[in-house]
Amino acid sequence: MSEPTLFPEGGFLRLKIKLAYDGTNFSGWAKQPDRRTLQEEFEKAFATIVRQHCESIVAGRTDAGVHATAQIIHIDVPESTDLSDLAYRLNQLLDTDLRVLELEVAPEGFHARFSALRRHYQYQIVDANKAINPLDRYDRASWYRALDLTRLNEASALLLGEHDFAAFCKFREGATTIRTLETFSWERKADDLLVAQVVADAFCYSMVRNLVGSAVCVAEGRFEPSWIAEMLANRERISESMVFPAEGLTLVQVDYPDNAELITRAALTISRRGED
Repeated sequence: MSEPTLFPEGGFLRLKIKLAYDGTNFSGWAKQPDRRTLQEEFEKAFATIVRQHCESIVAGRTDAGVHATAQIIHIDVPESTDLSDLAYRLNQLLDTDLRVLELEVAPEGFHARFSALRRHYQYQIVDANKAINPLDRYDRASWYRALDLTRLNEASALLLGEHDFAAFCKFREGATTIRTLETFSWERKADDLLVAQVVADAFCYSMVRNLVGSAVCVAEGRFEPSWIAEMLANRERISESMVFPAEGLTLVQVDYPDNAELITRAALTISRRGED
């Protein structure tokens, strides 16, 4: 099957798979020539076991260096495929920075991308030029200035709701930049660790890292909170220097509706955005 659809073709069944990965040494999810990508690594291992190529569809196409603890994909396989211990067999072939956590036959109408209601990301920053514990060095970013938690949350709250987030996204031909940001909040977990929870129906290319960088500009006193609302309104792309690094970002959850609503949600997503 070259083109996965809303329903598997005759003679195939759909699998729902939860993945976790350390994105440090990957060039993102999507396959790219001559680069190590998550999609390529997973599909290669999968093809080795089922003895044919099967295309995977992912809930959130993470960029280079971005991690995940609960990425969701689906893949359509021949009904004759032996599913016994399939997750274990895949993990035996995959490198240890990519793991299959769960694998099951998907409910009818499930589509990993289009059926999703929202994606949850987490961003972690160690501020005030504090040292990062070597065991934590891959999933948090470092910042040399102290960041004010109140200003972080004040600026972030101004971005909530449905908006055109063109100022906070890298341009991608044909892709919409209208998104609904449901949560953008910060808390200080320890004296030197700030954690953002960022939740939206979907995210544009590099959107979370742009949002984080803009909030940090306010939190360190470079701009007033009103500046971030002005950037949102005028839709002019923020400076690349404000985009925070990938290593602090992790996809932690993808929400789906009840099984009876899966196909309705998928159809609604397609009608709103098209296959961006």
